[in-house]
Amino acid sequence: MRVTFAVNGRTVEVNVLGDETLLSVLRDRLHLTGTKEGCAEGECGACTVLLDDRPIDSCIFPAAAVDGRRVVTIEGLATSDGELSPIQQAFVDGFAVQCGFCTPGFVMTLTALLEIDRARTEEEIQTALVGNLCRCTGYRAIVEAALRVAESGL
Repeated sequence: MRVTFAVNGRTVEVNVLGDETLLSVLRDRLHLTGTKEGCAEGECGACTVLLDDRPIDSCIFPAAAVDGRRVVTIEGLATSDGELSPIQQAFVDGFAVQCGFCTPGFVMTLTALLEIDRARTEEEIQTALVGNLCRCTGYRAIVEAALRVAESGL
């Protein structure tokens, strides 16, 4: 099946197999390797991307279902001149990264929460992050980075 969709603001056309996932298309066909495969079961959040401004687990999302839709990956958040998004910059400034494997998923989830939904409380942030797992940071630095962005009002 041939699908056409926008990824990071660019229209692409890809032939996909019936059981192929969006993650596979992003990484293997489009070479957007910032999105990670952690569990392949939709449990860890490492594969989170935005689909029409909503966070989804791309490791379980059928590639065929993106036809005519918009996808944003971690590579699509920085500006063309390399300026990081407010959330990406807050992660850097707040040392909210350890090994970095889970970071793209956290950043994408928080992008939807803070930039699109405009959530502002620590409780909203913690609730939104329930689907993202990290084995290194203990989450405090991640939540604090998100709170700094929320308090700045973007």
